[in-house]
Amino acid sequence: MKKAADAVVELDGMGLSLIEISHRSKEFVSIMETARSLTLDLLGLEDKGYQVLFLQGGASLQFLMVAYNLLENKGGYLNTGTWSSKAIKEANLLGQTEVIASSEDKGFNYIPKGYDIPKDLDYFHITSNNTIFGTQLWEFPETSVPLVCDMSSDIFSRQLDFSKFDLIYAGAQKNMGPAGATLVVIKESILGKVSRKIPSMLDYSVHLGKGSMFNTPPVFAVYTSMLTLQWLVNQGGIPSIEEINERKAKLLYSEIDLNPLFKGYAAKEDRSFMNATFTLTDDKLKDTFDAMWKDAGINGLNGHRSVGGYRASMYNALTLDSVGVLVDVMSDLERKA
Repeated sequence: MKKAADAVVELDGMGLSLIEISHRSKEFVSIMETARSLTLDLLGLEDKGYQVLFLQGGASLQFLMVAYNLLENKGGYLNTGTWSSKAIKEANLLGQTEVIASSEDKGFNYIPKGYDIPKDLDYFHITSNNTIFGTQLWEFPETSVPLVCDMSSDIFSRQLDFSKFDLIYAGAQKNMGPAGATLVVIKESILGKVSRKIPSMLDYSVHLGKGSMFNTPPVFAVYTSMLTLQWLVNQGGIPSIEEINERKAKLLYSEIDLNPLFKGYAAKEDRSFMNATFTLTDDKLKDTFDAMWKDAGINGLNGHRSVGGYRASMYNALTLDSVGVLVDVMSDLERKA
């Protein structure tokens, strides 16, 4: 954040701010290319036919772009929560979709398993982590159809065989940078197979052909994402951050399970390492608990209105010590109750 702030004043001693230089300048072109290269390097996708885009519009626009570029006959979806439901809604504007499996029957508190993926799909879309309900996919389907994944809330947080995916998209604002940039990692071979005319701004091929700069990119968000990717490399890459994330999650879930005043929302086998959702077993303690965690300097713990209770988001930037503060507050509540 210090480097990003300095760059807003002056970028690398060039006498101009990051946000006033031309996005066509050699300085920003270098930033964009570095960010794209670091992405492929961290995901282990160099020289495997993938390209990287930094776009705008968030994952919400990708719900539509995926369908525009890939949906010819029928798209398949795994419905595990709010964001996959929104993706299905957008795709339905352009063609036929089929929900292959859903966890809506139990308030999206688990990940469906044991389903079969039809071979006649144009693609199969999944959401790897569900922020609102606190579930995460730990096993990914094996399929011969192109696999599309919304990784907005857990990209770069754990080791995966990313070559299993034909298209990955993610809003930058959880694990990569400030709001305003959207990462898309795409295998070029899946493009060019739909018969519809695609508007230029929604056409992946157009953006790839212009090096992710068909239109003016979000320069500050891309630059800060580049810095974050460099930071991640310096931490030891995804294997290192995965170890830290696992320790954070285990610390918090241990307290949730052992403390009789709290109950986890998501099924234990499907719990997210990014978003822990839980409730109080006695609502009479809500005012006391809320005052305690706010006094401890904790921010943003309230759960989403569709779930209630609490949600602790433990993205890459959050330290183990910060999780420890919350656990201490939860333990103190038990002692005082």
